This record gives sequence, C-alpha cells and structure tokens, in this order.
Amino acid sequence: MTEFLPLFDRLMVDGQALMWAGFLVFVRVGAVMALLPGFGEQSVPARVRIVLALAFTAIVAPAAAMPDGPPAVRAVLSEAAVGLLLGSGFRMFVMALQTAGAIAAQATSLSQIFGGVGADPQPAIGNLLVISGLAVAVSMGLHIRVAEALILSYDLLPPGQIPSGADVAQWGLAQITRAFALAFSLAAPFMIASLIYNAALGVINRAMPQLMVALVGAPALTAGGLVLLALIAPVLLAVWAEAMAGFMDAPFSVPR
Repeated sequence: MTEFLPLFDRLMVDGQALMWAGFLVFVRVGAVMALLPGFGEQSVPARVRIVLALAFTAIVAPAAAMPDGPPAVRAVLSEAAVGLLLGSGFRMFVMALQTAGAIAAQATSLSQIFGGVGADPQPAIGNLLVISGLAVAVSMGLHIRVAEALILSYDLLPPGQIPSGADVAQWGLAQITRAFALAFSLAAPFMIASLIYNAALGVINRAMPQLMVALVGAPALTAGGLVLLALIAPVLLAVWAEAMAGFMDAPFSVPR
C-alpha cells in the first residue's frame, strides 16, 4: 500500500495543475463567449452558453501553454481582459449590421416598424440584417475560426500578460473605425436612393405645388426601400462576410 502513496501524490499534483490550467482557459473562453456573435446572444439560454464555453475550453486547452502552479489574480484578470478584447472584435461586426440597418431604416422611413422585437430595440431592417448575418457567420464555420483565434491568442498574449493600454487603444480604435466604415458602406445604397428620390420629390413639388407630395411619396419610398433591400441584401451580406473573414484571418492585426 505504501508504494502507491507517491503515485497518488503525483496524480494529485498533476490533477491540480490541470484543473488550474483548465480554469484559466475557461476564463478566457468564457469572456469571448459572452460577446461572440450567435453563441453569446441574449436570446441563447445561460445554461447553453455555459455548455458551449466548456466545449470550447476542451478544444482550446490542449493547445494552450499554461504556467505552472495555481493562477494568481493577475493571470485571471489578464485572461478575462484578453477574452473580452477578442470577443469585442467579433461583436463589432454585429454592431456594424445594426448601425447599417438603422441608417437604412431612417433613409427609407422604416425606422419604427417592429422596433422592439429583439432584446435590443432596433428597426426591422437592422433585425433582418443581424439575423441573416449570424446565419451566414455560422455557415462560414464561425466556431472553427473562433477556436483558431483562441489558440492563436496564446501565442500573442500568454497567460499572465496584460495587454498594454497603447496597443489596446490602437487596436480598438482601428476596429471601431472599420465597423463604422463597414456600416456606412452597407447602408450607402439606401442613402443614395433616398437622396435621389427626395430630390426628385422636391422638383415635383416645385413644379406642382398643389400635389400632396408627402402623401404620395412616403408610401412609395417605403415600398422602394423594401424592394431595394430584397435586391441587394445578398450583396450586402457577402460584403459583410468578406470583412468578417478578413478579421478572423488576423484578429489581432491593426487594419490599415
């Protein structure tokens, strides 16, 4: 019996090290899952998100290099910070769709229809673009690319290393700039069409003052916006998917 005691002690030490290592990976993965498009939505039950975080932890943990010994407070904070940083990068693309939908809805007089359907009140066009974008992202293999990004993050930001404020500010500013540029690019067809249509209504109003332009023009603008959405939505989603694929290829790079 005594000859098995050293073996048990070794197993206890190894088991404790594996437990702490898995905990550190779970902290980073859990922070990413809180903001990850599709998997971290508020409509997804909390139990499902926890199970998904544990599944990603089991995938990422074997490829992550962990420090020896129990994690210190600095290591836990750094893991949470890196996870939130990476998750916010993915979330920016959902915000780009929401912003594009809001701009398009304002341009086509659809800003108040079904505004409170989702957890976050948003116009119907924004809700449609977000749902479609999430479906496209999942079909692109979002879960695989997220696992790759998490594994890559341990090479760039090892456990216990907190990113510098200057680097985070530069990276975050670049991601916000890209998200707003993408949103305006997606909403540009609606803005251009609305500008041309309203300019034409202004000319008609000047030529025929007795015609009630607002009564005739508002329904036509709404109908035109819906037709335009049906025609160019696949193109918009393709542009958005290409931008998101570029981010997933190099999530920690600063776009020029």
